[in-house]
Amino acid sequence: MKPGDIILGLFILIAIVIMIIPIEGAVISILISLNLLLALIILFNAMFAREALSMSAFPTILLFMTVYRLALNVSSTRAILTGGEAKAGNVIRTFGSFVGGSSLVVGVVVFMILVIINFMVITKGSERVAEVAARFTLDAMPGKQMAIDADLNSGLIDELQARERRQKIQDEASFFGSMDGASKFVKGDAIAGLIITFINIVFGVILGVVIQGQTLADAFEEYTILTIGDGLVSQIPALLISLATGMLVTKVSKEVDISDTLIQQLFQMPKVMLLAGGALTFLGIVTPLSFPIVGGTGILTLIAAYRMYKSLELKEIVDEISTEDVEAEEIRKPENVVNLLQVDPIELEFGYGIIPLADASQGGDLLDRVVMIRRQIALELGTIVPIIRLRDNIQLNPNQYIIKIKGNQIAEGEILFDHYMAMNPGYIEDEIDGIETIEPAFKLPALWITESQRERAEAMGYTVVDPPSIIATHLTEVIKEHLGELLTRQDVKTLINNVQENHPTLVEELVPKIMTVGDIQKVLMNLLNEGVSIRDLVSVFETLADYGLTNKDPDILTEYVRQSLKRTISKKFFDEETNQVLTLDPSIEQMIMDSVKRTEQGMFLNLEPDKVEKILSATQAAAQKQEAMGRTPIILTSPIARVYYKRLIEERYPDIVVISYGEIDNQAELQSVGMVSV
Repeated sequence: MKPGDIILGLFILIAIVIMIIPIEGAVISILISLNLLLALIILFNAMFAREALSMSAFPTILLFMTVYRLALNVSSTRAILTGGEAKAGNVIRTFGSFVGGSSLVVGVVVFMILVIINFMVITKGSERVAEVAARFTLDAMPGKQMAIDADLNSGLIDELQARERRQKIQDEASFFGSMDGASKFVKGDAIAGLIITFINIVFGVILGVVIQGQTLADAFEEYTILTIGDGLVSQIPALLISLATGMLVTKVSKEVDISDTLIQQLFQMPKVMLLAGGALTFLGIVTPLSFPIVGGTGILTLIAAYRMYKSLELKEIVDEISTEDVEAEEIRKPENVVNLLQVDPIELEFGYGIIPLADASQGGDLLDRVVMIRRQIALELGTIVPIIRLRDNIQLNPNQYIIKIKGNQIAEGEILFDHYMAMNPGYIEDEIDGIETIEPAFKLPALWITESQRERAEAMGYTVVDPPSIIATHLTEVIKEHLGELLTRQDVKTLINNVQENHPTLVEELVPKIMTVGDIQKVLMNLLNEGVSIRDLVSVFETLADYGLTNKDPDILTEYVRQSLKRTISKKFFDEETNQVLTLDPSIEQMIMDSVKRTEQGMFLNLEPDKVEKILSATQAAAQKQEAMGRTPIILTSPIARVYYKRLIEERYPDIVVISYGEIDNQAELQSVGMVSV
C-alpha cells in the first residue's frame, strides 16, 4: 500500500474510533487542533486554485471532514457530560471563556452569530450556487462538444487536445453535480451543531444538578461555557470549510490567481478610487464623524488614485513604444515561410454563399456532418481519415465548393441555397418542375426544387436531399476514392499500436521482423483502393505474418489478405439472395499471365496494345449490359490473375469490381450472366 492510502485509512479509522472509545483532555485538544489545521489548509487551497477542477476531489474531502467533525462533536459531548471541565480539555475551556470575554451572554451571542453566518449566509449561498452551476454545466455540454468538434475540423486543435477538452467537460459536469450534493453535508453539519449544542446544555444542567449536586446556576454556567466552547471550536472550522466551498463553486478566472483578479477588477480604475476617496473626505468634513479617521482614509484614497493615474499614463507610453518596436522588428526580420510549406491532406473550400451552412450560430450543421464523415469511414473501412479543413474562398462563386486532396483540386460542385435536390430513382413517370442539374457525387441527373415542392416530390417517390447532405455525400465519396493515398506511415503506425494493445505477440512477430511499416502500408493501400474494409486488422496481420516470410511482393500479399477477408468482401458486394456476376474467359486469364514480367521493382504486364484494347472493349461491352439493368458490374477471375486484370482495367473502368473465386464466402449465392471474352 502507498503511504497516502495508509494515512487516508487511518484518518477514517480515527473518526470511527473516537465515536466509540471515550477520549478526554489533551487528546481531544489535539484532534480539535488537527480539525482547525485541515480546515485552514482546505480554505487556502480553494482560495488559490486556478479553477474549480484544480480541487476535483473537494466533494470527497468535504464528506471526510464532515464525518470527522461530527465524530469530534460526539466525543467532546461525551467528555463534557461525563466529566465537565476536567475532561473537556484546554482548547474547549479556552474557547468557551476567552472568546466570550469571560461573559456567558457574550459567548452565547458570538456562538449564535457564527451559526447564523455559517448556516444562513455562506452555506445557503454555496448550496444555491452549486445547484445552479450543476444545472448550467449540464445544459452547456452539447454546445461545448459542438465547439470542440468545430475547432477540431477547422484545424485549431488536434485529436489529443480535443480528447482532453471533452474529458474536461465531463469532469466539470461530474464535479458540479457532486458539489450540488456535497453542499448538503455542510448544511446538515450546521443543523447538527445546533442540535448538539442544545443537548449539551440541557443534559449538562440535569447531570450537574441531579448527579453532581451542583446548584442550578453553577451547573448552567459551567456546562453552558463548555458547550459554547465546544460549539465554537466546531463552528469555526465548519465556517472555514463553508467559505472554501463557496470560493470553489464561484471560481470564474481560469488564467490568474484570485488575488490578481480581485486587485485588477477592484483597483484598476483611478476615477473609481477618486470618487470613493472624495466621498469619504466630504463625510469627514461636513459630518460629526471623526475627520482623522474618515477624512484621513479618504485623503489616502485620493493620493492612491493620483498615483494610479500617473502609473497608467506611464504604462500606456511604454506599451506604445514597445508596440512600435515590435512592429519595426517584424518588418526588418526575414519572413518565416516554414509554415507555408505544410499541405493539408483534405480541404473543403466554399464560396461566401455557403458560409451559413457551416456557421453553427446561423443554424448550419455542415461542421457536424464533417465530423460524422470521419466517424462513418472509420467504422465502415477501419482507417484513419485526416483532419478535414473547411475554408471560405472569396475567389469561388458564391454557391460553389471545391474538394482538394493534398493541395490539388479533385472535385467541385455547386448548390442552390434554400433549394433541395430531387433525384428520380428511375421508376417514377410523373415529372415536377425544377432546374435541371447533375448530382455531383454519382453524376446522376437531378432537379433543384423549392421548399414548397419538397413534400410533393417526396410523396411521388423522388429522393430529396438538402444542400449540406449533398456536400457531405460528395466529400465522403471523394475521400473513399482516395483513401489509399491518404493513408500515411504514421497512420499505419497508429493502427499497429492499436492492435498491439490486445495482440502484442502478433505485432512483435510481424513488425519489424517480417515486414516494415512501409510494407504493411502498401498492402493496406491496395485494400483501401478497392474499397475493402481493414477494420479486421488482426486477420490482416495474421495473414501477413503467415505469408510475409516467403513472399515480399505487396500485390501478392494483398491477394492472400483478400482471401482471408472473404466474408467481409462477400458481405460488401454479395448482399442479395442471388447475385449476378460476370466471369473472365480463361483464354484472357492465360493471355494476361503469359505477359507478366518479374523485375527487381516487382511484377508488371507487358501486353501488346492491340490485345489490351480488345480486353478493354470486351470488358466494357459486358459491363454495360449489367449497368443497363441497374447493377454494379462484378467480374470473377482466378486468384492468380485477379490483381493483374484489375490493374489493366482500373484506369479506364474504376467502378468495375473484380473478385477472385478464393474471395467468395461459401454462403454467397452467385449466378453467372455472361463472360468477358474476345
